[in-house]
Amino acid sequence: MSFPASDHDKRKQISIRGIAPVENVADIKKAFNRHLHYTIVKDRNVATPRDYFLALANTVRDHLVGRWIRTQQHYYEKDPKRVYYLSLEFYMGRSLSNTMVNLGIQSSCDEAMYQLGLDIEELEEIEEDAGLGNGGLGRLAACFLDSMATLGLAAYGYGIRYDYGIFAQRIDNGWQVEDPDEWLRYGNPWEKARPEYVLPINFYGRVVKTESGSKWVDTQVIFAMPYDSPVPGYGNNTVNTMRLWSAKAPNSFNLKFFNNGEYIEAVCQRNYAENISRVLYPNDNVFEGKELRLKQEYFLVAATLQDIVRRFKSSKFGSRDPVRRSFETFPDKVAIQLNDTHPSLAIPELMRMLVDIEGLPWEKAWEITVKTCAYTNHTVLPEALERWPVSLLENLLPRHLEIIYYINHLFLQEVNKKFPNDPGRMGRMSLVEEFGEKRINMAYLAIVGSHAVNGVAAIHSNIIKSDTFKDFYEMYPDRFQNKTNGITPRRWLLLCNPGLSDVIAEENKMKLAAFIQQTYNISVNSASMFDIQVKRIHEYKRQLLNCFHIMTLYNRLKKDPNMAFVPRTIMIGGKAAPGYHVAKLIIKLITSVGKVVNNDPIVGDRLKVVYLENYRVSLAEKIIPAADLSEQISTAGTEASGTGNMKFMLNGALTIGTLDGANVEMREEMGPENIFIFGMTVEEVEELKKTG
Repeated sequence: MSFPASDHDKRKQISIRGIAPVENVADIKKAFNRHLHYTIVKDRNVATPRDYFLALANTVRDHLVGRWIRTQQHYYEKDPKRVYYLSLEFYMGRSLSNTMVNLGIQSSCDEAMYQLGLDIEELEEIEEDAGLGNGGLGRLAACFLDSMATLGLAAYGYGIRYDYGIFAQRIDNGWQVEDPDEWLRYGNPWEKARPEYVLPINFYGRVVKTESGSKWVDTQVIFAMPYDSPVPGYGNNTVNTMRLWSAKAPNSFNLKFFNNGEYIEAVCQRNYAENISRVLYPNDNVFEGKELRLKQEYFLVAATLQDIVRRFKSSKFGSRDPVRRSFETFPDKVAIQLNDTHPSLAIPELMRMLVDIEGLPWEKAWEITVKTCAYTNHTVLPEALERWPVSLLENLLPRHLEIIYYINHLFLQEVNKKFPNDPGRMGRMSLVEEFGEKRINMAYLAIVGSHAVNGVAAIHSNIIKSDTFKDFYEMYPDRFQNKTNGITPRRWLLLCNPGLSDVIAEENKMKLAAFIQQTYNISVNSASMFDIQVKRIHEYKRQLLNCFHIMTLYNRLKKDPNMAFVPRTIMIGGKAAPGYHVAKLIIKLITSVGKVVNNDPIVGDRLKVVYLENYRVSLAEKIIPAADLSEQISTAGTEASGTGNMKFMLNGALTIGTLDGANVEMREEMGPENIFIFGMTVEEVEELKKTG
């Protein structure tokens, strides 16, 4: 069989991925045409590229459905312990390529599209990223779901289905401009709405004391509607579920407005209720104490815990098992992992459900809660740690505030017992911060209410034990552990870089150079060193240091145009939080420096600067395979782990970096001669800080 020359590269990729069985190709073409006709309701005369993408996505989804249903049936029959990963962020990116890779049907789909006269890579580019995350924390959640499905674990991801994910970034005259991310504008072919599982969520109200205990009454009710997306394991027929909640107003209108004839006002009230799942907060490593954010956190937790308890009770053995009705076996069947403190209200909410609704005594409920929950800490930056004002909790979640106060009361008694006559320690360890505005420290709540607390790299886990949560480590040394972050090798090697070799590496660079020419009209030398730093723009990540380096290289070249110089293309990309003025200034500086460097005829193509606009998962999949040098240069002791560093390393880039986050362990694995380390150690940074 011969192919046109222009398809040579793609055919080569097919041969690398494996030969497609002919009957598969015929089946896929048939299913594709059926979906175009019956699902999209178009024919080839009027179909757009997006119609073809949707027809292909639905065809691929057909291959998931049987496996998805069978996986869930298997969990019901076998009743394994289930893992619930609670996260306010899931940075999933695109699903089409990942699903085809994990199901082993990529080459069949590729060939089927080719025979239909379509380019699969063009169709893959049409898919909108599911950008429901800010950076590492959300991407880690996505990688974990993939890994847990691949390991065959009975795992569920629970989050919020934001109408608008992380904003789209536009660079206008060197400045960042934010555009809304309407990822759902054309629908989402991967999700399945489950209106039959809608759940009520309570806010506001007051607490009354009755003979049978506390009751939370006069609340405002909002409904949580689940949307399920499949999470396929790699080559193992397991398909797990990510369930995202969307806020829905209750069906009843406020009749007071109706009677006044203010129908429009009644409808507007409904919209207000649904704002909870409207937009992802775009701040990375900054705590923003807004009522809407607290509502989002409780909304996720309350809906998810109702679902967890329902599934626990209604499993094959649950309905007729008296032990299960007493919740005795709850920690044996349920593991709740809190991805940072955002879902830490799960601790008082589970206590409320066990004590107020299920009627368990406090001591038993607390034992169950601690055995069930575990907490991952993602940052030691003080400005990022969540501390909610008591006044806000009192108004929005009055019963939860009571429960937190009682947890704190019992905890401080425990502290006093272990460290008698140490009032300073009691003050430092209280979950309630009394100085200034009264606040609840959510990290402290998460530590006290969990049986395990982990950092996300060895150096970070040591810092939380020796510094950030030192008192708590002394109180509960057995709870603290390390789990260095990881990445899924499927998406970050197999999918974005099939067949890692010198030839392919060159090809990747040429592809990226062509993309840069087309997108930014900057001509880069694909034989130059591709020196890349992509991550959120933040002072501690030190994009500014990188910019100073660009200036230094430029000045050297200007001073001596004939010097020996390895041609270098420096690419920096990432979003700044909309209110983070300094980060936006850094972007403006980099783009301004780029304008000078890129238009200097003396420098030519020996040095180029490219600001990569709107950095996101799908753009990372293009950039990372083409990198020669990976910049991981945060101040030692500030980056908890980093996962971009691993993706670059996996794809063959060399790393220049500081002894921070997972760089430390990467150096141990690869040997110090294979990584370029500079700068201070954590200890040296601390010494310098002490000198002021």
